[in-house]
Amino acid sequence: MTEITLDARRLLCPMPVIRVQEKVEELQAGDRITAICTDPGVMNDIPAWVRVHGHKVLSAEEKGNEYIIYIEVANND
Repeated sequence: MTEITLDARRLLCPMPVIRVQEKVEELQAGDRITAICTDPGVMNDIPAWVRVHGHKVLSAEEKGNEYIIYIEVANND
């Protein structure tokens, strides 16, 4: 299992979602991404994208001015 931290700070919608999508395409099922963002819209946008594509949000939290979303990759078929 690979664990990746994706720095999407200072990026505005839709760029954090696009960066997550690009990273997911490089990974295998069971790998995990921690996306660190500053755009509060990601708290809705990234989980919606993840669900539509069959992946899993493990958790999401706000720490100060940052929004951190933990994702587990499913099959990329």
